Amino acid sequence: MEENLSMTELSQQKCEACRADAPKVSEQELAELIREIPDWVPQVRDNVMQLEREFKFKNFKLALAFANRVAELAEAEFHHPSILLEWGKVTITWWTHAINGLHKNDFICAAKTDALLD
Repeated sequence: MEENLSMTELSQQKCEACRADAPKVSEQELAELIREIPDWVPQVRDNVMQLEREFKFKNFKLALAFANRVAELAEAEFHHPSILLEWGKVTITWWTHAINGLHKNDFICAAKTDALLD
């Protein structure tokens, strides 16, 4: 119950403007924040830590609609993920380009992405 409350709180936050000198999340922060979004997997690609989750749908049309909702979220937060749209599947990858790694913004957007399923 407390875990869901934390995720709700995270999904209610707004992204902050992020500059190249913004701090990446620490190992301790990563461990704490990832508990709030348990379906997301931290991945390292090209030496950049990222958050990734695969969402499955019954068909392409539902997957496309979800991808569009994620795109609208990204524009609203002015924070943009990688969106891979396939038949019945959407893979979302969040990371902060300005710092080549993870910032709290990425966890906020991941929680907001999860909330789009409700």
